[in-house]
Amino acid sequence: MWKGVLPAVSTKFKDDLSLDHAEMERCYALQMEAGCHGLVACGTLGEGNMLSHDERLEVLTLCKNATGNKPALLTISEPGEREACALAKRARAAGADGLMIVPSPIYHTNPAETAATLRAIASAGDLPVMIYSNRVGYRVDVTPEIMEELADDAHFVAIKESSDDIRRTTEIFNRLGDRYDVLTGVDNLAFEALTAGAVGWVAGLVLAFPRETVAIYELIQQKRYDEALTIYRWFRPLLDLDVSTFLVQQIKLAEVLAIKSNDRVRRPRLPLTGAHRANVEALVTAAIAVRPTLPSF
Repeated sequence: MWKGVLPAVSTKFKDDLSLDHAEMERCYALQMEAGCHGLVACGTLGEGNMLSHDERLEVLTLCKNATGNKPALLTISEPGEREACALAKRARAAGADGLMIVPSPIYHTNPAETAATLRAIASAGDLPVMIYSNRVGYRVDVTPEIMEELADDAHFVAIKESSDDIRRTTEIFNRLGDRYDVLTGVDNLAFEALTAGAVGWVAGLVLAFPRETVAIYELIQQKRYDEALTIYRWFRPLLDLDVSTFLVQQIKLAEVLAIKSNDRVRRPRLPLTGAHRANVEALVTAAIAVRPTLPSF
């Protein structure tokens, strides 16, 4: 159902930290113009947990306006099942094409609780669901065993595989065949995952470098692996910025330098300062200076 490059979009703020609709419209249009295949709103990179439900639905609407006939998904990441179900229902009413569901980020559920909660949220939203499996970031491992338990529910159509273990992609296929679309959610494992059978990439650094991200994906689909790998090796130091506690600030700073956006964030996050900021700026600036010429694809 969902394939290709799906940016996990950032949420843009004005000076007073209210939503900046105009800047989000501009940035999301850049993603779609570069050939991305959909958008995912209000995940970790989108600071979803720092937004009210009303604000998240506003961001979803902006995404849907940008994607047109391509999918716009809303991330559901709530401490409690009741709140998650309420947001899932509102997402459907607001026109979401699907949900990306994160297990509770506060109470770290056991396997039975994980499966039960995912089922409840999926039923409430009654939309196609991408399960976000990220044991590193959220401490809950949605394992292939849990995926198999949920396989009887047609709501679950895809997995965002972010276990940080490239072997997991093959384990899912070996256990479940093609039951789920598997998309990678770890930027600096994207080449490895896509060549191991993942059909998509829920991407972060794409926000600053959309054309390069799409090029890697499309070249791999055409089995032009050497060309894709050349771009990926250039991109790799930047992709490491996605795998960090500071991924939001780092990727937003990359957006400042690459697409002239801003790096305002909602508290408790603060923009990068000092040596940390200087290091990221130097990394991104150096990469832009030797940006590869992209082949036709």
